[in-house]
Formats: sequence, structure tokens, C-alpha cells
Amino acid sequence: METIYLIIVILLFLLAASDLIVGVSNDAVNFLNSAVGSKVASFRVIMFIAAIGILVGAVFSSGMMEVARKGIFNPGEFYFSEIMIIFMAVMVTDVLLLDAYNTWGLPTSTTVSIVFELLGAAVGMASIKLLMSDGGMSISQFINSSKALAIISGILLSVGVAFSVGAIIQYITRIAFSFNFEKRIKYIGAIWGGIAFTALTYFILIKGAKGASFMSGDVKDWISENSMLIIFYSFVGWSVLLQILYMLFRINILKIIVLVGTFSLAMAFAGNDLVNFIGVPIAGYNSWEIWSAGQGVAPDSFLMTALGGKVPTPGLFLLFAGAIMVITLYLSKKARSVLKTSIDLSRQSEGSERFRPTWISKILVRSSINASNSLKKVIPRSITKTIENQFEPRTIVSKEKVPPAFDMIRASVNLTVASVLIAFGTSLKLPLSTTYVTFMVAMGTSLADNAWGRESAVYRISGVMAVIGGWFLTAISAFTVAFIMVYIFNYGGLYSIFAMIVVVVYLLYRSHIYHKKSEKDASDETQNVDSISKENIGDKSISTITKYLKKVCIAYTDTIAGIEEEDNKKLKKIKRELEGITTKIKYLKDNINIIVDKLREDSDEKAYYYVQVLDFMREILHSITYITGPSYEHVDNNHKPLIDNQITELHKLNSLLNKLLGNIITGIESSDYSNRDNILEELNEFVELTDGLNKSQIKRIKNAKVGTKNSLLFLNIVNESKHLVLHAVNLYKSHRDFIDSKDK
Repeated sequence: METIYLIIVILLFLLAASDLIVGVSNDAVNFLNSAVGSKVASFRVIMFIAAIGILVGAVFSSGMMEVARKGIFNPGEFYFSEIMIIFMAVMVTDVLLLDAYNTWGLPTSTTVSIVFELLGAAVGMASIKLLMSDGGMSISQFINSSKALAIISGILLSVGVAFSVGAIIQYITRIAFSFNFEKRIKYIGAIWGGIAFTALTYFILIKGAKGASFMSGDVKDWISENSMLIIFYSFVGWSVLLQILYMLFRINILKIIVLVGTFSLAMAFAGNDLVNFIGVPIAGYNSWEIWSAGQGVAPDSFLMTALGGKVPTPGLFLLFAGAIMVITLYLSKKARSVLKTSIDLSRQSEGSERFRPTWISKILVRSSINASNSLKKVIPRSITKTIENQFEPRTIVSKEKVPPAFDMIRASVNLTVASVLIAFGTSLKLPLSTTYVTFMVAMGTSLADNAWGRESAVYRISGVMAVIGGWFLTAISAFTVAFIMVYIFNYGGLYSIFAMIVVVVYLLYRSHIYHKKSEKDASDETQNVDSISKENIGDKSISTITKYLKKVCIAYTDTIAGIEEEDNKKLKKIKRELEGITTKIKYLKDNINIIVDKLREDSDEKAYYYVQVLDFMREILHSITYITGPSYEHVDNNHKPLIDNQITELHKLNSLLNKLLGNIITGIESSDYSNRDNILEELNEFVELTDGLNKSQIKRIKNAKVGTKNSLLFLNIVNESKHLVLHAVNLYKSHRDFIDSKDK
């Protein structure tokens, strides 16, 4: 029996290693966002500093481990066998949940997930005990209600506090420095650095020292008693030191603040969030040690009262966990996907927006504009003009292809405010969500910095609401899945545990493959834009357009075949492939300003024709999508198939369409547009064929040979095919004009 539970403990630690990997991949956004977004240093340097912060923070996290043991439930009310089922359910759920969010590229909260998983698993086991009892028991005796409520309240409160504090501090800081901060940095940069470093020193050293396992009680008492003195000397010392370094060596004070802030935030992250990944396995290990010392007591009759006391956390476990986090930080691809979402929502410039606007975001933006206009009428014009001058935007100059998303003033505020709030929460033994805090601070500073302008506000607000909605979904999902897992493991026994481990491994593998493919597609889109120059834009446009036209031909042929064979799987596959192609063309169109900027100043005509080419390509893709989508719906809904005459007519249409598009592709590939007259003749022939097919269908409708669904599908295919070839011929003409203007 002891061996079986030892195996379960080993499985818990294996799951913990996996959880560290998927968890850090999501939480890396918390401490990398500001440094990467402001491009304060090379990515390697940023990662190195963050790695050191994680290793140091791991040592400070021992005090937080009590949350996993007794923060949510009362361990003395559960037997050893029940505790182990709770811990196993929590770890399986956490790995699956966090990996799903990483795959979607959305930042979620590892703190919220672990808290609600512990709550869901404990409630699940408590409900099983209540069902098996004779009465006289209630759910409240199993759950540490006051502590759980305090933790949940702290997490939710951190959202509003982080956003508000971030916005206020950023607003004040921007007024002090403005966007042209280089001149003012020499006078007040050292003071700002002194404030930032003092805040970091106080909350990391004074508050964080309480959880450090290596510090003696005397040292902690001395720090606590002399806190005000430390604050005073820190502010004076840092301010003077930074001013001297600036005067002698012209050091970049903001860069130092951002790099030190990255270190401190990574340290605070490890100190606060390490419990989310290894707290449960360590609690499981401690439980096994306590039960083993009981000398043969049955696991289902050994109450875990001892788990509620002080249980030391082995320092080796903390360092090992920190090492896994560091390795993951360097190797994880999913971490960069989550990082991109956060940076895109807080960047200063406009561009391709990932999220669609919602009615709520539109109302909020409109209300804010009205409130702002009303406020301006009350405040004297001289004051508003002075403030507006401080927020006058400035183009961020960078030698890199992609400029920084925001400047180092905002980055320093993000890191300082977030580090202070998280370290303060850690000192109170409240597992504040680092994701909530850092993300909402970044959103608050973005709002205060006018990054959410009228061109992007509705999209950014929708994005923030989507992320916050995902957080609530995390809580609900974590509770529900952990609750269900407890029932599976309780009644399925050891076999169900091993079966679920196999399922976890399989799902992790599938998500890895999916993310790798998605990342490659996204990388191809970005490289396609980045690699375009005024010298190669002609060749690039030829290869891109012809590649997608060939795929349209294949999709059209396969759609007709799918309708004939009533193969809904084939039609669904075509539909998905076309959605991917449409996304890539949309990306090119959304980034047309980048492409146009790369052209010569005197090439307005060339840029105009290039935009036309992209527009016609998008219209072609819309037409084929409007053919494939309804075809899939028709077959998937098991409507009556097209009759033989209709299939024959569609094959004629397909043959002529492929011939026409084939000539267009050949002409574009060879840059030989002498075949224009022949293409126009084929176009006229195609239009006449579509007119004839429409008349034939109307006759069939009059003779009641076909039904409504049949007629709608057939007429839709014919008319969209006509639109498709018309756009294709227009694309051919525009590409000819584009190439001619390029040669001129």
C-alpha cells in the first residue's frame, strides 16, 4: 500500500514539472511584457535578468506553500487517501487548463486556477463524504471558508486596484516627463529612479524577507524594526548614486529601472506563484511522510490533522523548481504567443487589431469621449493645453524593423507598480494573481498614456474584456473539472489515475503540434511583410498572388466534388483552409502602410495598384468562401443532393473557370500580359454560361423539379463563380498596371 502512494507522489511531482513548464509559459508575460515591449535590451539580456530573478525569488516562496496545504480546506477533516485524490485531481486539471490557454495565446491566472482547483476538488471530496455519512456533517467544516473568501476577494480586488493605481501613476509620471523625456531626465530622472528603487527595495527586501527560509529571525526582526530608516536611506542613496552615474557616465537611468524592475518582478513572480506549481506536490509529499510515520495505519482511516501545522519546505525542491522555470523561459514558444497578446493590447501605435469590437466597448468609448468633452468645458483652457502638450505623441525611433511598442517611461511604471503590489500581497500571505496585477497595470498605464486612441480603443477594450472573461472562465472551469476529477479518481481508483495521465500526455502532444503549426503560419505572415522591399515587391506579389489563385482553383474543384459525393468532411477541410488563406491576405492588407512605406516616395501610382491587387485577391477569396461555406452547410445538414443535370452543369463551370484562372496565373507568373484579349473572350464565354445556367435553374424551379434549398445553393454557386472570375480578371489588369508602374 505504501508503494502505491509513493507512486502517486512521484506522479504528482512529474505533473508538477509539466505544470511548471505550461505555467511559466503563460506567466512569463507578467515580467517580460514591459522589458520586451520597450526593447530596453536584447531579448537574451532580458531573459538572463529574468532568470536570475526567478532563481532568487524561488528561495523566498516557502512561506506561501501553506496555501496549498491548509489555505482552502481543513486537512484535519480528510483522510490520507482522500487528500491524495484531491491533490492528484488538482494537478491533472491545472496542467490541462494552463496548456489550453497557452495554445490560445491568452494570459490567464495560475493563482486563480490553483485556488479554484483546490476549492473544487475539496468540495468534490466533501460531497462524497457527505453522501456516505449518516448526517450531522456540513460542507462548511471541510472548507476553510474565511481564508478561501479572503484569497478570492484579494484576487478580484487586485484587478481594480492594479488598473487604477497603474493609470494614476502613469498619468502623473507622463505629465512630469512628457514623451520628449530626454531633456527632463537629466534633472528629475535620478529622483524617479530613487522612488522606483526605494519602492522595490522596501517591498522586496522588507516584506519579502518574511518568507525567506535562509534568513534568521534576528535579521528579519532588525529589518522590520528599522524599515523607515531603510526607506529613507534607500531613497537618498539611490537618488544620489543615479545622479552621479548619469553625470559621470551618462548612463540611461530608465534602462536601469526597467532591467532592475524586470528582475524584481520575476523575483516577486517566483516568490508568489511558485506555490501554484509545486505547492500541491510538496503538500502531497508532506502528507506521505506524515502517513508513513504512522507505522501501518490504514490510509482511509488516517486523518491529516498534522498537515495543518508548520511543515518546512525543502530548499532543494525550491531551487529545482526555479531551474525548471528558467529552462522553460528560454525554450518555450508558447510563452512568446501569450506575450504578443499583452504587448499588442498595450502598444502605443495603431495597427492590426486581433480582437473585434463589441457593443460594450463601443458604449464605453463613446461615454468616455462625451465625459472628456464635458470635463474640458469646466477646466480652464490654459491648464488643459499644458497637460495636452505633455501627452503630445512622438514617433519612437528604432534601428530595428519593428519599433518598440511603448517607451521606457511607461515600462518603468509598469514594472515598479506591479512589483510593489505583488510583493505586498506576498507579504500578507495572499496569493495575488500576478497575471491580474501585471496585465491590469499595463492596461491602466496604456489608458493613461493615450495608447487607446479613437482608432484603436474599441478593439483594445474588447481585447481586455476577452482576457478578463477568460479569467472568469478559468475559475469556473478549474472548479468544475477538479470536482469531476475527484469523482473519477475516487471511484475509478489507481487505474483511472494512470488512464488520465495517458490522456494528459496525449492532449499536451496534440496542443504542441497545433501551436507549432499556428506559430509557423503567423511567422510566415510576418516574414512575408518584413521581407518585402522596393526591389523585390514585384516578385513577392507574383509569387503570393499565383500561389493563392492556384489554391482557389483546387478549392473550387474540390468543392464541386464534395457536393457531388456529399462529403461533408472534405468540404469542412476546404472551408478551414480558405479561412487560413483569407487571414493571411487580410494580414497583408492590414499592414499595407508598412509595405507602402518601403516603396519609393515617387511611387504613389505603384502603391495604388498594389492595394488594388490585394483588394481583388480578397474579393476572390470572399467569393470562393461564399461558395464553399453554403455547400458545406447544405451537405452537413443532410439536405437533398443536387440532381445529375446540375452536377453536369457545375462541372462545365469548373472546367471553364480553371481554364480562365490558369491563363491568368500563367500571365502573371511570366509577367506576359499579351494574352489579355484571349482572357477577355474566355470571361465573356464564362458570363454567358452563368446566364444560361441561371435560366436553366429557373425552368427547373417552374417545373418543380428541385426544392428551395437546392435552388438557393445552385444559384449561389453560379453567381459567386461569376463574381470570382470578374474579380480575377480585374486582379489581372491591376497586376499588369502594377508591374508596368514598377518598371517605369
